[in-house]
Amino acid sequence: MPHGFLAVPMLRSFDEARAKAFYLDFLGFTLDWEHRFEPGSPLYMQLSLEDMRLHLSEHHGDGCPGGAVFVQMRGLDDYHRAIMAKGYPNMRPGIEPAPWGGRLMTVIDPFGSRLNFWEPPQED
Repeated sequence: MPHGFLAVPMLRSFDEARAKAFYLDFLGFTLDWEHRFEPGSPLYMQLSLEDMRLHLSEHHGDGCPGGAVFVQMRGLDDYHRAIMAKGYPNMRPGIEPAPWGGRLMTVIDPFGSRLNFWEPPQED
């Protein structure tokens, strides 16, 4: 049986400055690398946040605006406090109970994609 699978979501981006302001400055991702086939061509980059990887692409056909990523995590309150303290003017997410249990915080990037940060119920 194969081992070592890792899914890396790809989301569409249209503006490098807005993408970096949202993902790096607001959400706290790190820029791992970026690639262009030549100067002036669309940007493709990898971001990370702890163990999570995310690809953003400006290439036509690489994802569709309005996509969604589901992120299971622990420490949702701490993460929420950290991003809210940054005062990002375009997104003020709240935390809500998830209908299936646990709690959910949804952020929407500047290109219409949703990142759903879900904390499962605490185990007894």
